[in-house]
Amino acid sequence: MKNIPFLIVGIFFGIVMTKSEAISWFRIHEMFRFESFHMYGIIGTAVVLGAIIIAAMKRFQMKNWRGTTELDFKPTPLSVRRHLIAGSIFGLGWALAGACPGPMYVLIGNGYWIMALIMLGAVAGTYTYGLVRDRLPH
Repeated sequence: MKNIPFLIVGIFFGIVMTKSEAISWFRIHEMFRFESFHMYGIIGTAVVLGAIIIAAMKRFQMKNWRGTTELDFKPTPLSVRRHLIAGSIFGLGWALAGACPGPMYVLIGNGYWIMALIMLGAVAGTYTYGLVRDRLPH
């Protein structure tokens, strides 16, 4: 029962992603070719809304999923090289797959079952990272 709010937010997220065309491969392609502002507007709106929601959560001491009011944000030291490499890998995967992690779920929910292969690759990559994480230079 306590997971019902998360299900409702997930359904709302899926509807918003679908209606805003954020799951459209063509929109993502336009973004990477700098042909349209559409996706940049969606991403910018998400960043601004995220900042507002986090500020509201702190101000009103909203509880997290663990039932505490503590928000765990630990900033990492700035490493331009590391962030450029990681961002490039993420962006390349996004461009090749046609979706970042959020829309992958929405695309599967919309019946694009081929995205299950992309999801499988994402899970395998995350699992592999977990295995080799301690041996990587961070």
